[in-house]
Amino acid sequence: MTNIERPAVRPADPRFSSGPCTKIPGFSLDMLNDAPLGRSHRASVGKSKLKAAIDGTRELLQIPEGYRVGIVPASDTGAVEMAMWSLLGERKATMVAWESFGAGWVTDCVKQLKIDADVVEADYGQLPDMTAIDWNTDVVFTWNGTTSGVRMPNGDAIPETREGLTICDATSAAFAQDLPWDKLDVVTFSWQKVLGGEAAHGVIVLSPRAIDRLESYTPAWPLPKIFRLTKGGKLNEGIFKGETINTPSMLCVEDYLVALDWARSVGGLTGLMQRADANAQAVWDFCESRDWIANLAEDPATRSNTSVCLKFTDGRIADASAFAKAVQKRLEAEGVALDVGAYRDAPAGLRIWCGGTVETADVEALMPWVEWAFHAELDAQAQAA
Repeated sequence: MTNIERPAVRPADPRFSSGPCTKIPGFSLDMLNDAPLGRSHRASVGKSKLKAAIDGTRELLQIPEGYRVGIVPASDTGAVEMAMWSLLGERKATMVAWESFGAGWVTDCVKQLKIDADVVEADYGQLPDMTAIDWNTDVVFTWNGTTSGVRMPNGDAIPETREGLTICDATSAAFAQDLPWDKLDVVTFSWQKVLGGEAAHGVIVLSPRAIDRLESYTPAWPLPKIFRLTKGGKLNEGIFKGETINTPSMLCVEDYLVALDWARSVGGLTGLMQRADANAQAVWDFCESRDWIANLAEDPATRSNTSVCLKFTDGRIADASAFAKAVQKRLEAEGVALDVGAYRDAPAGLRIWCGGTVETADVEALMPWVEWAFHAELDAQAQAA
């Protein structure tokens, strides 16, 4: 039997959920007192808040001139599906999937839109060979696999001279990873991830190439109102000035504006990436010095610095799923880690969110508790045998 005492230090904030993610450090509801509650989003105050959110997004993510930034319904899912329904079908598509959400986009393309598409897949923990893809097709892919912890290391595989569009789900990458905007035609995300915003709102970013496609191509299928990015054959510019398709929550918008201000205070995009890197490194260093736990991402170059996915590798574990769930329950019961179970479709293990709103000291305090819970559960398993 192993005798490991409970660690003396606990994380100050036990929230390591991969979405909605923990709020910015020091958050309080008083920060939202300037929200124009009970006012129309079409009133001048509402429009100014929405425009500030769009302008702040462009500024912090360093989005080039000529690209449009819009706030859209239904979180990142709504933004991805808006892009797929509006842009796909003009040419053959390539759907790339190495985790749950990418697999969902494959289903939408092949079974719902019934588009001629190549499907490129890889197992959890791996990244497909992105250099083997035909980038003259329209390529849909995630930048950072939220449920696998595997990310694109860079955009080197994407040619500048491609003929197809690149449609990138970057929901757990935006504000934590360096996105190569010249290689990306559509980028989507939700501010509930790296900036810890409230859910239900998505952001879509369109390159000039994507805008040209929207204005020159009409899909064969009908488009619901919430998917329509054009009006009279031209881009609906209002969407990208804060005139949202449907009514947004001005409380959520205010929360995002507060998060953007906080992001500026920690050094903008560079500071946010450094915070996520430091958080993830604390987990990676812990795993490197133990032989019973490992990063799910097999290649260190593809390890996510936000949704860090781990697997237990000890040969004494009889039931990987039951063991991982039991460890998660122990961590939650101790109040040191909430919502750190692996995604339901992913391999059994833990998923620790390391985005910029998490404090590195909390990650460092959590990892000894993971070790304690591991050994405690092994002992319980041995006693029950």
